[in-house]
Amino acid sequence: MRAYLIQTYQSVLASYWFVPTIMAILAAILALVLIQIDNWLPNTFVGDNPFFYATQPDGARSILNAIGGSMIGVAGTVFSVTMATVVFASGTYGPRLLTNFMNDRGNQVTLGTFVATFVYSILVLRTVRDGGDEAFGAMFVPNLAIYGAIFLAICSIGILIYFIHHVPSNIHISNVIAGIGHNLLGRIDREFPDIADDDEGRQERDWQVPSCFRADDPNRKPGEVAYGSIHAEKDGYIQIIDKETLIEAAAGSEVIVRAACRPGVFVHSGRVLFDAWPAERVSEDTRSAILSSVAVGTSRSPRQDLNFLFDELVEIAGRALSPGVNDPYTAITAMDWLKSAMASLASRRTDDPYWCDDEDKLRVLTVTAGFDEYLEIAFGHLRQYASSDTIAGEHFVNCLIEIVPACRRDDQRRAIRDQLDAFVGLARENLSGRSLKTVEQAAARLDRCLIDPEACIPRCRVDIRSA
Repeated sequence: MRAYLIQTYQSVLASYWFVPTIMAILAAILALVLIQIDNWLPNTFVGDNPFFYATQPDGARSILNAIGGSMIGVAGTVFSVTMATVVFASGTYGPRLLTNFMNDRGNQVTLGTFVATFVYSILVLRTVRDGGDEAFGAMFVPNLAIYGAIFLAICSIGILIYFIHHVPSNIHISNVIAGIGHNLLGRIDREFPDIADDDEGRQERDWQVPSCFRADDPNRKPGEVAYGSIHAEKDGYIQIIDKETLIEAAAGSEVIVRAACRPGVFVHSGRVLFDAWPAERVSEDTRSAILSSVAVGTSRSPRQDLNFLFDELVEIAGRALSPGVNDPYTAITAMDWLKSAMASLASRRTDDPYWCDDEDKLRVLTVTAGFDEYLEIAFGHLRQYASSDTIAGEHFVNCLIEIVPACRRDDQRRAIRDQLDAFVGLARENLSGRSLKTVEQAAARLDRCLIDPEACIPRCRVDIRSA
């Protein structure tokens, strides 16, 4: 249940209607409060200054009509411009970016400001009375509330100016890529702490892994199953796996759970999501409790799916390098952020699959990805595109060169070597002449860096000549 609550909460926060609705409700509350205060205050409280002089009923209606009518018109225009921006961005940069633009808080606040001002003006307008009909009481002009409407109108003008700047800035490709890159680096900082490998702690947890969950189990007989499988009940993409709920469910049934999936994976009814050991403790209640830790949706979500952010950058670079677009410099920008992400991952521990409870007892074995897998997602998926363009191809290799100094282990450098070999092989098929030589020269520099990482760091060279 907690996973679905998190999923719903994230869905509501990311919706285009939530912020405007909240702002409209707050505007309605503000109108009621200020009208009530106006009921307590005399009409003369504003004094004799002409600038603050109390408004007459006709003038009050004119002001509120002008503000309310203009605000709802501008709100419609803002919505139209936002939809046009979303369509342009999704068609140009890729459909995965549709969520990014719909979730943009600036657009939501802009629309909410105009809607809130309209709602406020309408509610204040209905309270203005000229005293001509005894059934409705004496003349009443909510002067304080009208000042509030004027203040909201001035704020709306400021928001409109901000929106005019925000829209073109928001669809600038460098800002789009930078936004995704910052999100990716932030996720890496949260998920993979920058700490030294805890070999002793890992060995302490490793011995708790049941033999049936080990690939090299010598006692396993063909066809023998010592664990119970838990299958998916819905079709869709896994959006949330709630760690706390899963650990609590495993601890409550005294089982150890092995995950067979991770966020971002598409599952169908009947697919195995988890295995639990020992099998005799896997009851229907246990299955239900474990399944409640998973939330499935119709699309991938970047909340826990790190690969989704990688795929967004790869998609932008791939589209930029397509023959119909042929924009290698946009691809270079995307590769720079991918390089930054991989350099950050290279210095972190990304392969700890153990989730333990408060007593440090192993409860869950998770599906993990190492440096080589992320490198394949980030740069391996771009090989085919970059290998046919000289500018992008050279920068592809240069990005790998700049990742090398951040690598701490030999297996990471071997992964970079594998990427280089695969890329050069494709480049020799797609390029020739001077273009191929440029890429091969960059590859030679990477060869030297893999042998001596210090050679990767660019330094100023001073040519000292004798007088």
